[in-house]
Amino acid sequence: MRYRLRLLYDIGGYLAAACLCLICTLITAQILGRIIDITVTQWGGDRIGLAIPGLAQISGFLLVGASFLGLAYTFIHGGHIRVTLLIGRLPPAPRAYVEVACLSLALALSLYLTWSLYWLLDDSIAFGETSYGLVPIPLWIPQSAMLVGVSLFCLALVETWLGTLHIALTRPSSFTIDDSGHG
Repeated sequence: MRYRLRLLYDIGGYLAAACLCLICTLITAQILGRIIDITVTQWGGDRIGLAIPGLAQISGFLLVGASFLGLAYTFIHGGHIRVTLLIGRLPPAPRAYVEVACLSLALALSLYLTWSLYWLLDDSIAFGETSYGLVPIPLWIPQSAMLVGVSLFCLALVETWLGTLHIALTRPSSFTIDDSGHG
């Protein structure tokens, strides 16, 4: 399937990858800091205390960003786990309609999640909520990544739903799993 908004989904995927790289960089810096501290104390020096405060919390928020921002990218590349045991055995025409029904359910649930995340983000901004860790991080930051990621996923679902619906209504007997964008 051809996606018109593929650039947006790719940007989400690159942002997800950037979050993962940042997690790796921060953890590597923390490990190197500990190695330097151990080395200095073994040579008789005082501990320098090279540590990143709130690393677990920051890494957790970056993991949330990576998980949600990568949803649409993973979906359009067929990377989500799908159980096609039943629909894979159906003839093409019924398979097209079942696929439309499944995509409709996924879209409805994703739209509800988007709506809920929007109001969660709105409350976090209104009340100035911050995290409880060593570093008080405004919660609207990771929640924004969640909202953007789920919104991109909804767009990808809409595009796939429209394409699958078009095939189901115009030429259902030619439907294949590849037509739905799930390779």
